[in-house]
Amino acid sequence: MFSELAAALRDNAAHPWRPPGGGLAGALTHDVIHGLDITVPLGLDQPVQDQRLRVVLDSVTSPRAVRHFGAALDGVELRADDLNWSFGSGVPVSGAARHLALVVCGRTVPAGCLDGAAAARFSSAVA
Repeated sequence: MFSELAAALRDNAAHPWRPPGGGLAGALTHDVIHGLDITVPLGLDQPVQDQRLRVVLDSVTSPRAVRHFGAALDGVELRADDLNWSFGSGVPVSGAARHLALVVCGRTVPAGCLDGAAAARFSSAVA
């Protein structure tokens, strides 16, 4: 199984794939979000450097990206408790910036990752 994975990676190392739009910020956002899609539900700590996370947050909160992801963010203000960052207005929902980036992209995060009266709206049932 590992040899098959290694072969797949090796065979695609020079593939000219590009993320759909967004240039370098789009590529970074794509990789960070999909990495968090895997690590957060598994409870694995996947640190993302603050500078890179800010690029991702700026990217996913652009008006075009918010429309694209279609997350129900009306009436809430997302507030990072590990970065000086917030988005939206309304009832505060706070948590780690990486969890909030997933929320903006329409994902749920494990219960207990977010705080606030509307946190359950963005959380899965399993902690």
